[in-house]
Amino acid sequence: MYSLIEVQKKLLPDLLSIMQKRYQILRSIYFMEPVGRRTLAGELGHSERVLRSEVEFLKDQKLITIQSSGMSVTKLGLKLLQDMESMMREISGINEMEEQLKKILNLQEVVIVAGDSDETPWVKGELGRACAIRMKEHLDGKNIIAVTGGTTMATVADMLTTDFAEKEIVFVPARGGIGEDVKNQANTICAKMAENTGSQHRVLYVPDQVSKEVYESIVKEPMIKEVLSLIKNANMVLHGIGEAYTMAKRRKTKEEDMEKITGGHAVGEAFGYYFNEAGEIVHKVPTIGLQLKDLPNVQNVFAVAGGASKAKAIKAFMNATTKSTVLITDEGAAKEILNL
Repeated sequence: MYSLIEVQKKLLPDLLSIMQKRYQILRSIYFMEPVGRRTLAGELGHSERVLRSEVEFLKDQKLITIQSSGMSVTKLGLKLLQDMESMMREISGINEMEEQLKKILNLQEVVIVAGDSDETPWVKGELGRACAIRMKEHLDGKNIIAVTGGTTMATVADMLTTDFAEKEIVFVPARGGIGEDVKNQANTICAKMAENTGSQHRVLYVPDQVSKEVYESIVKEPMIKEVLSLIKNANMVLHGIGEAYTMAKRRKTKEEDMEKITGGHAVGEAFGYYFNEAGEIVHKVPTIGLQLKDLPNVQNVFAVAGGASKAKAIKAFMNATTKSTVLITDEGAAKEILNL
């Protein structure tokens, strides 16, 4: 028996197309508010003339307000967005894509948010929001949450709220810093997560990449030893997935190691491991903190990464990780993975 949406797809495809377009416009205004029409037109790839008529329609329906500072979504508009979310996921085929990715990547759970974070920056916020929702669902009485660095994890931190404080939480960096922008280092992100949730956090002030001799010396320090113990006992891990070449450059990788990465056709990186498309490790950076071999012992692992440009990196890592990892990604990456 056909569902109403399936009937509409067959008999009234134009209606669904218009609905999707207006939903996208309303959703974009919500994430960018207050936003001007010219900025929104550039973001969505519509002409100002086309956008003008749609914006007037949304205004007439009392879904948005227009002021000198820009357009904003009303309470009625926000409720409509929330009510339509599950229906729009079915219309756009996101639910079906999640099932396809689960089979292709051999995972128990995949979460896809609408959009492509390569093209629309606020989609990364949706990735963060989706991760926050899943985290809340899996919090136990006492929680040690290990977090890596990166812009995506920083966005997750922005989406955490004070209602997390109902549980006992300690945020710990999953590894040392890699010389990136301070705001994107794991220590900073853990501090932000703790601040937003009213929880505790620990810091790990050590380099991400060290020699064997330095490693053996550092891990004997009492404060470092305590944090490493917390990391090893984490019951939740949040991490991003990087493109191999980009991460190697950020680490200021030595030329001989760069040759291993490029010669091994690495496409993805996580926890200091570089993977080729088959998920085989082609290079390993000696890092302080969580290791790939530790993940099977962690109760909840959330990998958060989006954008079509990261499709190969995501697929490579998923070929190497545990089946219990939950992948949180966006449409852009999902479609590209399905096309690989």
